Amino acid sequence: MTPAVGKDTMHPNLPHPTTTTTVTVAYAGGDERRGPLTMGQANMIRCILRDDPTHINIHDVWPVPEGTTVVAVTDALRALAVRHEGLRTTFPHPAGSAPVDQVVAAEGTFTVTVLDHTELPDDAAGYAESVARAARSGRFALDREFPLRITLLTVAGQPVYVALAFSHAVADGSAMAILREEFAELLAGKELPGLASLPPVDLAAVEASPAGLRKSEASLRYWERILRTGPQEMFAEPRGRRPGTDEEARQLTLRSRRGGRALAGAARRTGHPEATVLMAAWCSLVAHRAGQDSCVTAVPSANRFHARVARSVTTTSQDALLHLDVRVPTFDALVARTWGAVLNAYRHSQFDSVRLWEMIDRVTAERGSHFGRDVVFNDVSALPAPLLGTDAQDRDDAEQELAWGPPQTLPTRMLAFTYRTAPQLHISLWAAPSLFTPEEAEGFLAGLVLLLEAAASGDVPMEALAEVTRVRPAERGTGWLRVDGCWVSPDAVREALGRAVGGLPVRVQVTEASGAEPHLTAYIACGETPLTPAEAHRALTARIPSAGSGVLAPHRYVLVENPPTEPDRSDAWRRLEIIEEGTGRSRQV
Repeated sequence: MTPAVGKDTMHPNLPHPTTTTTVTVAYAGGDERRGPLTMGQANMIRCILRDDPTHINIHDVWPVPEGTTVVAVTDALRALAVRHEGLRTTFPHPAGSAPVDQVVAAEGTFTVTVLDHTELPDDAAGYAESVARAARSGRFALDREFPLRITLLTVAGQPVYVALAFSHAVADGSAMAILREEFAELLAGKELPGLASLPPVDLAAVEASPAGLRKSEASLRYWERILRTGPQEMFAEPRGRRPGTDEEARQLTLRSRRGGRALAGAARRTGHPEATVLMAAWCSLVAHRAGQDSCVTAVPSANRFHARVARSVTTTSQDALLHLDVRVPTFDALVARTWGAVLNAYRHSQFDSVRLWEMIDRVTAERGSHFGRDVVFNDVSALPAPLLGTDAQDRDDAEQELAWGPPQTLPTRMLAFTYRTAPQLHISLWAAPSLFTPEEAEGFLAGLVLLLEAAASGDVPMEALAEVTRVRPAERGTGWLRVDGCWVSPDAVREALGRAVGGLPVRVQVTEASGAEPHLTAYIACGETPLTPAEAHRALTARIPSAGSGVLAPHRYVLVENPPTEPDRSDAWRRLEIIEEGTGRSRQV
C-alpha cells in the first residue's frame, strides 16, 4: 500500500535546512476487540491523567541501516501495528472520568513526520534523541490518538533514525526494546516468529480470573507489611527532601570493563546469577549510604519474568517492591538472602493500582508517615535489545569512565538503569542533588565497582563497606533516632506539628523504655483553640509530604491549656494539667 503524503513545509527550528513531510500510513488485517484494562494499563493511565506528560510519556530512537528506503521504514512500522494489538489500542472514556476499557482497532492510520536534512549535526544520535524527547510534550489523547508519535530523520531522502515518543498506556521500556528489535529484523528481511506472550486484552482476562485476583490480594498484603514496618524514606537526613518535592538531577553514566569483570567474577565465586549479585551490591551500598538496616527499592522491570508477559507489547509498569534486610555479617550472606527476597518481590508485583494507592493512603495516615518511592533500580540488561540507542553510545573499550549527561526532573531520590553487564558494566544514575553532590554521585558508582571487585576476590565483611567502597554513610548529627523502623528528627516533628496546628506551642518528648524502640509524645498548648488528638494527627499527616526529612507522627498527643514557664524542659510539660490525650493513629504500629 502506498503511503499518502502531505504538503511539504519548511521547518525553521532545526539546526540544518530541513523539509518536513507528513506521511499517512494505513494498516489493516488485525482483529477488532474490546475488554477491560490490564492492571499495568490502569496504573499508567492514572499517572497519565495526573502527571506532566514530559515526565510520563517515554521515548526511544531506532537507527535505520544504510540503504533503507522510506517505504521500507513505513512498511515495517505498519507490520508492527498489525502484529501488536497494543499499538492499535485506544481507551474511550467520558470527559472527566478515567477509562475502564480498552478498544483494539482492526484497521486505521497513523502518521510519520519525515524531516529531511542536507546533513545531520556531528552528534547525530544526540540530535535524534532530542527530537524524540521533544515529542513527549503534550498529553496523548487516550480515547483517539495513535499511541506513537513517529519522526523519521533522513539525509537527502535516505532514512537514518526513527525518533519515537510512546504513550506509557501502551508501552514501557521492555515493550520499546521488543519493538526496536523487531523493527530491525523486519528491515533485515527476516520473518518474525509467532507471538508467544499475551496481548493486553487477554492479559486483562488472566488478571481478572480467580487466580489473578488472589495474586493481586497477596501482592497488596505484601506491600502493606513493608509499608507498616519498613523505613518510610531511605534517605532520612538533615539535607534531604521529602518525595513531594521533585528535583532536577543530571544523568551520570558509568561504563566499566572493570565492573563487568568484577561482576562476572563475584557471580562465579558465590554461585549466584549476576543479576542477584548486582542487586545485593546495589542494596548494600544504598543502605550503607543511607545509614539504614534495610534497603527498600522499587524494581519496575521485575514483572516480566513470566512467559505470558515476557514479550508482550503493552505496559506492565507496576513496581516490584524489594525490602532487603542487610543486617548480615558478610556480603556472601546478603547475596544468599537477596535471591529469595527478589523472588518474593517479583511474585507480588501484580496488583490493582487503585486499591494499592488507597491502601498506601490508609496505612500512611494510620502510621503518621509518608511512604517515599526514594530508590528505583531498573535492570534492563536482559532485554532483547538495548534502550534508547545505548548501543550507539557504548564504548566497549572503556576500562572505567564516568560521564555526565542532561538533567531530568526526578520524582524519586535515586534512579538507576542497568543497560549492560558485559563486556562492560553500563549503569546510568540520577541522584537527587540535595542528597548527593556531583562528587558523591560519582563516588557512589565508583564504590559499586570497588565492592564488586572485592566480592570477586573473596567474601566482604559488611562492617568494612566504608573502607572497601570509600562511600561514607549519611551524617545526621545529634537528636536523630529510630522510631518505628524510621530515622526521625524530634525537632523536625516539633516544627512540622507546630505549623500544622497553626503555630500553637508544641513540645515533643522522646520516651525510651528498656528493650523497646523510642516513642514520641507531643504536648500541644492549645489555649482556647478547639483541638483533639485526632485532629492534630490529621493536620500533621497532611503536611508530612512537604515537611522536610525525618518527620513521623508522634505515638501520643497530649493537649494542655498553656505552655509552662520553662517550655524547653520536658518535665515542666509533664506536670501540666491534661485537657485531653490520645493517638490519631487508628491502628498501632
